[in-house]
Amino acid sequence: MKQGFIKVAAATPDIRVADVAFNTEEIIKRMREAAGNGARIIVFPELCVTGYTCGDLFTQDALLETAKGGLLKITEATRDLEALVFVGCPIAVDGELYNTAAALNKGMILGFTTKTFLPNYGEFYEMRQFTPGPDVTREIAFDGKRVPFGPQILFVSRETKDLVVSAEICEDVWSPVPPSIRAALEGALILVNCSASDETIGKDRYREGLISGQSARLIAGYVYANAGEGESTTDVVFGGHNLIAENGTILKSSGRFVNETIYSEIDIRRLLSERRKNTTFRSALHKTLPAVFFSAKEEKTVLTREFSPAPFVPQNERERADRCEEILMIQAMGLKKRLLHTKTTSAIVGISGGLDSTLALLVTAKAFDMAGIPRANIHAVTMPCFGTTDRTYQNACRMSEKLGATLMEVPIREAVTVHFRDIGQDLEDHSVTYENGQARERTQVLMDLANKSGGLVIGTGDMSELALGWATYNGDHMSMYGVNASVPKTLVRHLVQYYADTCRDRELREVLLDVLDTPVSPELLPPKEGEIAQKTEDLVGPYELHDFYLYYVLRFGYEPSKIYRIAKKAFAGSYDDETILKWLKKFYWRFFSQQFKRSCLPDGPKVGTVALSPRGDWRMPSDACAAVWISDLERIEKEER
Repeated sequence: MKQGFIKVAAATPDIRVADVAFNTEEIIKRMREAAGNGARIIVFPELCVTGYTCGDLFTQDALLETAKGGLLKITEATRDLEALVFVGCPIAVDGELYNTAAALNKGMILGFTTKTFLPNYGEFYEMRQFTPGPDVTREIAFDGKRVPFGPQILFVSRETKDLVVSAEICEDVWSPVPPSIRAALEGALILVNCSASDETIGKDRYREGLISGQSARLIAGYVYANAGEGESTTDVVFGGHNLIAENGTILKSSGRFVNETIYSEIDIRRLLSERRKNTTFRSALHKTLPAVFFSAKEEKTVLTREFSPAPFVPQNERERADRCEEILMIQAMGLKKRLLHTKTTSAIVGISGGLDSTLALLVTAKAFDMAGIPRANIHAVTMPCFGTTDRTYQNACRMSEKLGATLMEVPIREAVTVHFRDIGQDLEDHSVTYENGQARERTQVLMDLANKSGGLVIGTGDMSELALGWATYNGDHMSMYGVNASVPKTLVRHLVQYYADTCRDRELREVLLDVLDTPVSPELLPPKEGEIAQKTEDLVGPYELHDFYLYYVLRFGYEPSKIYRIAKKAFAGSYDDETILKWLKKFYWRFFSQQFKRSCLPDGPKVGTVALSPRGDWRMPSDACAAVWISDLERIEKEER
């Protein structure tokens, strides 16, 4: 559970209907196997001790007494396991029969969670044998001990107090008001479901949507164990469809029609962070649910879940295309509103032949089409200077012409040279003054052209550059509307690729593909043999690493050591540990030191869950101290030696 990760398992054992002895042995076998694989929360299906499909056999004392004995045997088998185990079992109390999930830990029955909603429609007729659970938990006598019995029992870890688990049973989560809602409001971070949901056409997709939706609504982890092969097929078939979800994402899904155990790691710190930020998730002021403690030693969980190296970019091709189309629409709609509000029919876009200015120009063209303004009113301005290469210059010109914008060329070499002479800057001194002087001259040209045409200067800088402060203050840092302000660099590339893939103009497509193939560079230093000499990623580090860091810093508030840990897994085979740590240190240094640039950003549209606008998503003092984060990084370095 180090850094909040806890391994969970959803297990579907082989069973025989009403053969308690066989079922008990299979449950114990699967339980030990799961615990041996590191699972600390293990969930079995509904009524799996007997089988869900016993029908009127549930009225037989012989079956119920044998089931009790089977449960006690399973309980004893947990004595030496570091796990909290949930097993579905029928329990007779005061002349009534209840469908329960027994929570087991260290040789003890911690509680019986009762099923609240009994399905009595279609193929289900549970009310024929079972009684709905009580509204409030009470204690019952079981095997000579007093045991909590009822809904929404909270099982709390002694070692990790934030680890709170609660159970519900099958139909409960399908009901209008699932019991897990109250449990989550009182602190349950992981919800488990012992289920027996049969298979019908399309039900698997509905089931996945239901479980992922419940985990999202409650900002929780959800472990769903379903009955499978071995249940009676008299009228229905059970497919053993197991699911593990976290805050709306299915982390693991089993195949159907096969009995298996699935594993993943749920990140409880991530869930806590999300709940703290989400002001509509209101924790219950009055705690009414009973809490029972369990033990599971704290340890470093071996991670098996996957972490995408590109968290801003969907891996599925269709989903990625849909995302790109949506983002382009959001960007264009934002600019369209600004054009209509200001009654502006002109836009100024500084184009370099690089990715960011290319995307800004594409978005501007789309916004003009939507606003009914001729594209000729877009002034695409190229401003060659000391570092401009023929490749980027030609691409910028060809792209502007193919999009129907008005191409303007304003060479700034002479103006910058005069300016450097005035301030005493040696042209051979390629320091930051040499670089920033060009960027600020370009911004001055754009602003003055905007005044001249009554237009807006469209910002081209992206979110990754803003996070790193890789922009010249009051240079390319400034605009009148920044359409790329919340688009990370890794996503900029896919947006341009999507536009190239979907455009009908072959020549424009060729230009866009060449832009994609051009190294990222501000082109502020003189070329070497006609080629780009200044490559951004050689200086600040790979953007794919920085975007990964940015996502987990802003989206979930992970500490540096945790980001380092998951980055090593995400980029295994691409970057070695030393490289990942090197650029992580650079990220934090730049992120803290460059906040002053983000504190005065121009307006721009938010497109995703992570953004850096000082008016909305990220409010940080420009003089905040990074000592806490640096200390964690230094500890990593010591451990790596």
